[in-house]
Amino acid sequence: MAAVVGQWSGTMTDAAVRKVLDVLSAHIVPKSDLVFASPFELLVAVALSAHTTDRSVNAATAQLFPIANTPQKILALGVDGVKPFIRPVGLYNAKSKNLIELCRILIESHGGDVPDSRESLEALPGVGRKTANVVLNIAFGHPTIAVDTHIHRVANRLGIARTRTPEQTEQVLLARTPKKHLLNAHHYLILHGRYCCIARRPECWRCPVARQCLFTPKTVKPVAG
Repeated sequence: MAAVVGQWSGTMTDAAVRKVLDVLSAHIVPKSDLVFASPFELLVAVALSAHTTDRSVNAATAQLFPIANTPQKILALGVDGVKPFIRPVGLYNAKSKNLIELCRILIESHGGDVPDSRESLEALPGVGRKTANVVLNIAFGHPTIAVDTHIHRVANRLGIARTRTPEQTEQVLLARTPKKHLLNAHHYLILHGRYCCIARRPECWRCPVARQCLFTPKTVKPVAG
């Protein structure tokens, strides 16, 4: 951890970090944009969300889950049976193969249940660290922070971190986030990045944490007309 600690030298103070998360927690409902009704549905949805939007995933799973929402039912569809359902999410050929193999491993090694350990989750096809963190956090209540491009961008833009990779950002956030916010911090940051602190033109004029933010070229509200 010591190698990572130095990476926030000269950034937002710990008091400011606490204030940012306090404010975001008052403005944002910590809830995933993905639609799911079980740990397995969550795992599938997050795995499918790589390199695509939650909207596309929800459109696909709205068709898939009423037909097959367990490892056994999806495995019975087979690769060719899954493809038509997940075609909207992109990379559907590889994702179809991964999904079928994921279901097979869940059945053979975990009795059809989603495991609640990082090692077991990351051993599943198509499941990386971010996906494992999301499942551990939302399905099992682990205080993890799943860092995607939104969170990596927002944490660095705000000044909470000065890091080059999502993995470094995760370690900084885990170290700097007050315990009371650890469970929901990734929701606050990802939703803030998705709907306010957007990539190309952050909407600084309506940002609830603009006062604490260290992003200097802040934007102003466009003039109508």
